Amino acid sequence: MPSLSALDAMIHLMVIASASDKDMSDVELARIGHVIDTWPVFEDFKHDRLISVAQDCQQALHGEEGLEGVLSLAAAALPERLHDTAYAAAFEVAAVDLEMRLEEVRVLQLIRRELDIDTLTVAAIVRGAKARLRTLT
Repeated sequence: MPSLSALDAMIHLMVIASASDKDMSDVELARIGHVIDTWPVFEDFKHDRLISVAQDCQQALHGEEGLEGVLSLAAAALPERLHDTAYAAAFEVAAVDLEMRLEEVRVLQLIRRELDIDTLTVAAIVRGAKARLRTLT
């Protein structure tokens, strides 16, 4: 498996979070695009590469090393200072449809473990995402 850039690694983690329940919804795909369009960390990412990066992730997931290999590759590509940002992006995608399925929870736990995200940081990310995604009804 080739190495990834830090931004490609973050996109891989978002794709993994979205695809974890075998159903990449339009809402989740739109959230990936929104994160890429609005988060400062992605300001140098060429948006026209998104589909090919997502396809690369899908191919790697079906490859010999599977999910564990993709997680390891993504973690290796990310500087430590971006671990919480990468987890926040993945959580944002998984939580956007306001339904956290068991498969999504499991994948987020794997990402958290691979990136060595502490419990307090996870709690802050979860709370922030819930506040952003909350509606009046």
